[in-house]
Amino acid sequence: MSKQANALHTPIGFAAAAANFENTRYVLRLYVTGTSRNSERAIVNIRRICEEHLQGRYDLEIVDISQRPALAEGEQIIAAPTLIKKLPLPLRRFIGDMSHTERILLGLDLRQASHRVACDSGR
Repeated sequence: MSKQANALHTPIGFAAAAANFENTRYVLRLYVTGTSRNSERAIVNIRRICEEHLQGRYDLEIVDISQRPALAEGEQIIAAPTLIKKLPLPLRRFIGDMSHTERILLGLDLRQASHRVACDSGR
């Protein structure tokens, strides 16, 4: 086992990982098309997810591709709604109305990190 992996298995390692996670800032961009039902649902769902799991640690930009098509083209958006997680890396994309909360949390690496913090506090 590497020194870094071994360090995570100590109480101090877990605390450091949890503190680092708590300070991570998320930069998200949601591409929608006007005020369609799917777009409105995606906006409501991603705002709820962000407030529940990233409170105070996220920047969410909502881009209407009908108003800013060049921006959508530059990001190679082929469907809307599309959420792009720009930071922290790796970059990830989600397509749909963001109603599959568990899938979004896993993709944002929030479910795994939440599990680690819960394991640490249970010891």
